Amino acid sequence: MALSTAEFEYVRNFVQDRTGVVLQDSKEYLVEARLGPLAREVGLAGISEVIERLRHGDRTMADHVVDAMTTNETSFFRDGRPFDALREGIIPALMQARANSRRLSIWCGAAASGQEPYSLAMLLRESFPQLSVWNLRVLCTDVSPAMIARCKEACFAQIEVNRGLSKAKLQRWFDESGAGWRVRNELRVGLEFRVMNLLEPWPGLVNVDLVMLRNVLIYFDQETKFDVLERVRRALTPDGFLMLGAAESTLNTHDGFKREMIAGASVYRPIK
Repeated sequence: MALSTAEFEYVRNFVQDRTGVVLQDSKEYLVEARLGPLAREVGLAGISEVIERLRHGDRTMADHVVDAMTTNETSFFRDGRPFDALREGIIPALMQARANSRRLSIWCGAAASGQEPYSLAMLLRESFPQLSVWNLRVLCTDVSPAMIARCKEACFAQIEVNRGLSKAKLQRWFDESGAGWRVRNELRVGLEFRVMNLLEPWPGLVNVDLVMLRNVLIYFDQETKFDVLERVRRALTPDGFLMLGAAESTLNTHDGFKREMIAGASVYRPIK
């Protein structure tokens, strides 16, 4: 049965209130494509019953809908150049600035199923082995409990490791696990995974040196973008770095950042 206008409006408002993600008027097909399979998976007759559970405050169903409606498109070393920027400019600059304290704090604010955090971990281990004696914190968060569970499980299908991983990296950092591949325990050291909604308080996020918040702002309205960027600016150290997705910018959204180019990638620094 097709989604009614009232049902679409309810789902659209629910998703925006819970996650900040804005569903445009043309996205009825997306709701049907995502929530139809969810209904079948949990044994309901259709999307109407899913919505009815939401109306009655079913928290488990609410988590299922958030999982279904948030986009988790990702790959290892996605877009390439941002990781070049980390290797060639950002991490060396931060290590020089933090040479006395030997403390480094990184936040991956859209961990999805784990490819970005583990890509970062590989880069740090391979290019900056001296960080092994530093106080290094890498906090990885996502709004989806299911995605954080996948991050912790650290198991990826063959098709997933084929997207962005070289054979050398696969052999160095992964072990075969059934039909897939599991991240070796040594790569997980220092990574902390937590469910966190960007619209809610950010506990413990202070004096962060690097924020990776890629391909998230594009789903928000202007007010939410500004609010998130303002809180990022407050969480960052004065000489910290913000990395956004290739289609994202602080331009015309928040004037508290300046853009710099490093290794062909745009990065953002708080204006002092």
